[in-house]
Amino acid sequence: MSELLIKEKEVVVPGQILANGMEYLPSHGTYRKDELILANRVGSVVIDGKVLRTIPLAGRYLPKRNDIVVGRIMDIISMGWRVELNSPYTGLVPVRDGTFEFVPKGADLSRYYEIGEYFVGKITNVSGQNLIDVSIKGQGLHKLRGGRIITVNTTKVPRIIGKKGSMVSMLKQATDCKITVGQNGWVWISGEPAMENIVVEAMEKIEKESHISGLTDRIKTFLEEKSGRTLEVKSKDDNSKENTSFDEKSNDDSQGE
Repeated sequence: MSELLIKEKEVVVPGQILANGMEYLPSHGTYRKDELILANRVGSVVIDGKVLRTIPLAGRYLPKRNDIVVGRIMDIISMGWRVELNSPYTGLVPVRDGTFEFVPKGADLSRYYEIGEYFVGKITNVSGQNLIDVSIKGQGLHKLRGGRIITVNTTKVPRIIGKKGSMVSMLKQATDCKITVGQNGWVWISGEPAMENIVVEAMEKIEKESHISGLTDRIKTFLEEKSGRTLEVKSKDDNSKENTSFDEKSNDDSQGE
């Protein structure tokens, strides 16, 4: 008879036995040895029916096609703009994907984006040689003005966004800040300085406590105490599957800048 030896969201270490028996199936971050399923990395356990996987507690961002990211212009070249993505690899925004305007050959590209400026973009292609193409043309994609950029653990991004954007919506409701969470772990926050600080503190708390049950209620209490507002939470994200998708509409309320 198969036996599950761990609980949902329990933190496990490499070699730890998660289940015994053929009824359970290994997935990302786990492997089978005879009738045992073991963890192959430090992470938080996700139980999806009979499938067991782990979410790493730390890791660097590896770009994937269609990811929405917050990027930084690091260089201007003849083909477009070289960009940083909080990743071991840099990306390129080709001229055709940087603006809807017609750009004449030989134009001064700093008129559109200057070195050091941040933007919301979309990964359009990742080649086998880790050449990354990025676009800033599309709904919700644009240059970021003002505010501040913070870095969060990329593995915590789904918890910061929450199911259907529930967690980031609660942060916005409490602080009236504009917030864009890139899947690469860079977050843009814009609002009153005191409210921006509350958002930063809340995100640090989410990062530290994301593997502990009751996260939504704790963050709600924290935000109410810090902001002095009563918050209405429409949906909880603690008992749902890990949300690994980017909800563009929920995540970016600063379109059109």
